[in-house]
Amino acid sequence: MDVEILSRVQFAFTISFHYIYPPLSIGLGLIMVIMEGAYLRTGEKMYENMARFWTKIFALIFGIGVATGIVMEFEFGTNWATYSKYVGDVFGSALAAEGIFAFALESGFLGVLLFGWNRVKPPVHFIATLGVWLGSLFSAIWIVVANSWQQTPAGYHIVGDGMNARAEITDFWAMVFNPSSVERLLHVWVGAFIAGAFLVMSVHAYYILKNRHVEISKKAFKIALVVAAVFSFSQLITGHESADGVAENQPPKLAAFEGHYDSNAPADLYLFGWVDEQNQKVYGPKIPGGLSYLVHFDFKEPIRGLNDFSEDEVPNAVNAVFQFYHLMVAFGLFFIALTFYGLFMWWRGKLFNLKWLLWVFVGSVILPQLANQLGWFAAEMGRQPWVVYGLLRTSDALSVVVTANQVLFSLIMFTLIYILLFMLFLYLLDKKIKAGPYDLQVDESRPLQEGMVGIVEIEK
Repeated sequence: MDVEILSRVQFAFTISFHYIYPPLSIGLGLIMVIMEGAYLRTGEKMYENMARFWTKIFALIFGIGVATGIVMEFEFGTNWATYSKYVGDVFGSALAAEGIFAFALESGFLGVLLFGWNRVKPPVHFIATLGVWLGSLFSAIWIVVANSWQQTPAGYHIVGDGMNARAEITDFWAMVFNPSSVERLLHVWVGAFIAGAFLVMSVHAYYILKNRHVEISKKAFKIALVVAAVFSFSQLITGHESADGVAENQPPKLAAFEGHYDSNAPADLYLFGWVDEQNQKVYGPKIPGGLSYLVHFDFKEPIRGLNDFSEDEVPNAVNAVFQFYHLMVAFGLFFIALTFYGLFMWWRGKLFNLKWLLWVFVGSVILPQLANQLGWFAAEMGRQPWVVYGLLRTSDALSVVVTANQVLFSLIMFTLIYILLFMLFLYLLDKKIKAGPYDLQVDESRPLQEGMVGIVEIEK
């Protein structure tokens, strides 16, 4: 393989591994805020124990996320020097804003969140939890803004010519609110809330099935189920808005999503299928004109196809983009069906009596992660051959002095390190889950009263 392919594989691998953790941090942050808010409102110690337990897991996820995110910043300079020079003023401003407005907020409150349980009053600790969660949201804002600018550049001008060209910001807020940033940010946020909620449901469903920590797990599961159901349905709306933006700003990507080649024909909506790129056909069940209706509310309205663009302007892996996109959508529909069925069983009073359903929730923890990853794969591969859409090609963004052997060696090294890091993460996560929601089991039948907390010996 050449330098470009290896560099793309290396960056895709490192960012995919890193992206396991930020969505979980954002989603768990919301759950923790709800749990602590319930504790302040009701005074029930059970809610505090939930928040304490998930704070420990949040700290583990947050730490791994920070460590794995640092690597990517070095890759910009080692593998993508031309890109870094070209977008440094734009990307650098977004990263600086993340440090000022997001990471400073997170790190400022993180110490109180982790170590302040018995040192500050509950309302103060709640504010710290809220601050850490808001910091994680702000962090996502600036990362998505930087990436969205690459998809739909705005608020800039080009200085210099040829290899010395670079983009400079002329309007900071136009850069921030570029044509795709808001809709993509909402889509990312909602995906993160779903990931965090499914993790909470998975762990507490497991406890219920094993008849451990049953009462606290039922309450925690219900909180996460409501969050998951609300945001799974919301993802339909944010996904549709994001797709509308792609239709307007990146028509080749939209055509690749559905394997649509003929510009003179309405675009079909495939439930699933396979793209024969050589013969420019898609095989699979479809809704004729379905994509045209979603975009124009007209089944017969033509949509620009891949044949309407020159060969070097369209993705070179249409079938891969098609599969990633459709798998993401399929997972999203599954989340809606599963969570709403869970709500229905809750309403009927049978939610925790259906062992098969609880096992489905236990195993489904991986699916939001896959959906988030597949969505990014579809977005980034669908943007090709551009690294900055319409301005800088991926093949021109590489570091000119880096060799294929150097990239391959570092890729192997990162793979081994990340495998070890992931094994450590799973070991520590499993250890915390086995320890249970609290070190001392509280009498969960009574609300918290000063000086009156019944405590029994923890099960060994």
